[in-house]
Amino acid sequence: MTEPVGRLYLVPNALDFGIDGASEAVPLDEVLPLGVIRIAARLDHWVAENARSTRAFLKRVGHIVPLARPLQQIEIVELPRPAKGGKSAATPDLSPLLASARGGADLGLISEAGLPAVADPGAALVQAAHAQGLEVIALPGPSSLLLALAASGLNGQSFAFVGYLPVDAAERTARIRELEALSRRTQQTQIVIETPYRNGALLEALLAHLQPATRVSVSCGLTAPGAFTRTDSVSGWRARPSALPADRPVVFAFLAG
Repeated sequence: MTEPVGRLYLVPNALDFGIDGASEAVPLDEVLPLGVIRIAARLDHWVAENARSTRAFLKRVGHIVPLARPLQQIEIVELPRPAKGGKSAATPDLSPLLASARGGADLGLISEAGLPAVADPGAALVQAAHAQGLEVIALPGPSSLLLALAASGLNGQSFAFVGYLPVDAAERTARIRELEALSRRTQQTQIVIETPYRNGALLEALLAHLQPATRVSVSCGLTAPGAFTRTDSVSGWRARPSALPADRPVVFAFLAG
């Protein structure tokens, strides 16, 4: 007789991680479906990008749907930290993190914010789960990338998420011009992100090196209090500059004119 095997649930998180006061101001059931919250409340085993933020998430879940067991008894294991500074490292063996699922228990994967495995190191665990024949179930929830794209008014039929741009000024300039040329040739929206404290520097670089007719969209703190999206041409941004907060996540997108 075949032993039961658990499933890997990709559990979305709210987008307000790290934004002061947001967790108190935005009830979890306003940004996540109730069905997702119910599944999160019953899971006893988790793999997380950050254990501390996962405990905070589960506390918010428990305010809406009681947890199946006390928070102190829920197993939360962190994913291995990726190498810093772009250094390559051997891919770690993630099989031990799937032991509970192989033993018959459902397992949750969660990111610090948004959808796990999208712009997130959890993708490696999903790959390992597929390699081991485990069922993977993605649950619906907010993605800052797609919300920003939807609110931008840029091309939503063809787009690319290209992650972080180089920190070195010369390399960043070259990359911006390369992406703009690609966008102009294919009419493809380019989506980038940055560490919050470098938001202003990235916006300055985009406005300095993109052509005046290229449209730039900035989405800040989506789903949290004070969230906004502004889309304007580079010339419009230059004429009406806006300061960006250094403590909130921002998604940048642009489409060559």
